[in-house]
Amino acid sequence: MGHVFAPTVPSATIAGGTLCRPSSRGRMPSPGRMAGLDLARGLAIMGMFAAHVGPDPSVGGPLGWAMEVARGRSSALFALLAGFTLVLLMGRPEPHTGRRGRQAAGRVLIRAAILLALGYALVLLDTDVDVILPFYGLLFVLALPLHRMSARTLALIALSSALVMPQVLYLLRSSLDGGGLDGGGLAGALATLDPLARITGSDGFLGLFVTGEYPALTWFSFIVAGMAVARLDLSRRGTAPKLAITGAALAVIGYGGSWLALHAVPGALAGVSAATGCGPAASAWWSDAAGEASATGHPAWLLVASPHSQTTWSVLGNTGVALAVLAGCLIAVRLAGPRARLPAPLVAVGSISLTAYVAHILAIRLLDAVGGDEWPALPVLLGFAVAAMAAAVLWTRFHRRGPLERLLHSATEPARLIR
Repeated sequence: MGHVFAPTVPSATIAGGTLCRPSSRGRMPSPGRMAGLDLARGLAIMGMFAAHVGPDPSVGGPLGWAMEVARGRSSALFALLAGFTLVLLMGRPEPHTGRRGRQAAGRVLIRAAILLALGYALVLLDTDVDVILPFYGLLFVLALPLHRMSARTLALIALSSALVMPQVLYLLRSSLDGGGLDGGGLAGALATLDPLARITGSDGFLGLFVTGEYPALTWFSFIVAGMAVARLDLSRRGTAPKLAITGAALAVIGYGGSWLALHAVPGALAGVSAATGCGPAASAWWSDAAGEASATGHPAWLLVASPHSQTTWSVLGNTGVALAVLAGCLIAVRLAGPRARLPAPLVAVGSISLTAYVAHILAIRLLDAVGGDEWPALPVLLGFAVAAMAAAVLWTRFHRRGPLERLLHSATEPARLIR
């Protein structure tokens, strides 16, 4: 699961999404980090902790329901926030132009390359975490040409992608007949021609686009939706509530549409159960409990909305949840103020999200090395959460950027040489 990282721009906090005011010289300074955006990042980090080290949803009750909700949806929230971050990097409220725009694009491309390399390095730790950083690196590159577009145009692109790309992905995965480096056939042939596959020992670009856990074909919609939100005027008091309503509507359409389709289409539930090896199909409209479909699974799989199903219904539902959460965070910060103490620890975690993400994978690897199966899940989850918030609050009291955020910013400095 992975994750969006705070933009490396001056960090004057913007309450509830209000844009910076023009300076005395009449120019708009670089937009600062939005407290509401960091709060959403912090919540996504906690959701990631829950998915990776928390109790299994099978424990049932409110705790099991909360663990199930965190799975997949926190990834979608991170991806949507990644789109917001991309717009911040490229200029908001107005895109950077000329030399400044080219330098910003250079920074984004360098950042993407670093995320790609760092992601594959984390994969080598061999944890149970599906590392999302390589996919984020690719998504930044794919979405970069869209950064000048309006909110309406970006929203239409995101919607079109959500409606079309899941079907394309299903057909491609089916045509690969299992895919992967060990599957032979077309997938194996493509891997031999892919330098990224040879270097990383993975499916390479085929994995990033098609066979991976977060394929760019379907996750592109999330990042473009986040870019659309970033192009809105969040300083208007009516924008966040409208965003929340839109998110709720998309969630109802996505999850509700899946439930209706699974119960109205003859043989749909049986087809989903067959595609997952006799998994419990009744909850596939919102839960991962049904399992994952094989690459050549039954076409009825396209009707489910489980968070990791890569279907149109799941993309719509997960986007709706992400929009609603982000809107709620913006509203909460506006009402409480950017310096409110209650959400401050989560805001701090969100402001150093790259460091928090990498650190949690390292911690998981350490726990595995000392007998992770023997540790009770709920205390481990609480320990991760408390440690992350305490460390983030302490660090951000003395530093503007997290440790890895600072290194990432320094690594992008050569972009200043672009003329």
